[in-house]
Amino acid sequence: MVSLLLCALIIVSVVGFANNRMKDFIITNNNNIWYGMFPALTQAGFVHACSCRLHGESNIVEGTLNLALHVGDDVEKVLRNRKAFAEAVGVDANCFTTCQQVHGSKVTLVTEDLVGSGAVNFADTIADTDALITNLTDVPLMLFYADCVPVLFADLESGAIGLAHAGWRGTVANIGVKTLAAMGEAFGTKPQNVLVGIGPSIGACCYEVDDFVRDQAQGYEEFFTSKGGGKYQLDLWGMNVKQLVDAGVPAENIVVSGVCTNDNVELFCSYRAEQGKTGRMGVCLCARKINN
Repeated sequence: MVSLLLCALIIVSVVGFANNRMKDFIITNNNNIWYGMFPALTQAGFVHACSCRLHGESNIVEGTLNLALHVGDDVEKVLRNRKAFAEAVGVDANCFTTCQQVHGSKVTLVTEDLVGSGAVNFADTIADTDALITNLTDVPLMLFYADCVPVLFADLESGAIGLAHAGWRGTVANIGVKTLAAMGEAFGTKPQNVLVGIGPSIGACCYEVDDFVRDQAQGYEEFFTSKGGGKYQLDLWGMNVKQLVDAGVPAENIVVSGVCTNDNVELFCSYRAEQGKTGRMGVCLCARKINN
């Protein structure tokens, strides 16, 4: 049973999300496992979830639902967290398919032989990759985040999907556009038929960067707000939206959750807010079954 105080906390936090976009991104729960979701993706038939940190097991931050095996947490606790998350969302934890996430821009096509990579052992994860695509149904792609931007792609025509990890390096390297292009090559995906969700991540309100980052992002100066002294507030959400719109995704097909993880650390993991001592939220997405 969730306490009244916790319910109040969740309501206050959701109302406080940037742009107050509650209809675009909602927080829900099943069996006391809380997660966020995009109603537009759900209505289109795509099972997905952005995990909250509540009600799990962890040696990093006690009581949190860390879903990542690469952050030094107790493996058995992470696997129990994954099982609980999978049961809440309605997917098979043994089919979770993950990648190493090295802040690059490589995209990997998940075929039958890769299903379940990293599900129970980090050594088996897909190496040197920051985005996954597939058209296999009942295969939950899952990536991990604690401020970096989750970008979910759903092809409304073919049912194929993509999931990208877009930190500042990946965003500068156009990982979202590369994921879209890989879906086009593999599945014939057309940008105008893609629905995109930009999940909980650090917002421009809290993401301070320096001249080094700005110098790497030539052509995107509009997303840096100067604070003086070589410091800037960076809008990663805006950068990713612009890149995808320029690549042909209709602006109305892109849904931004408006959730800043740094500002909502009670619900989501934030590497910056917690000074590195945190687990990782998991974002999972499944391809839609197409009725012939």
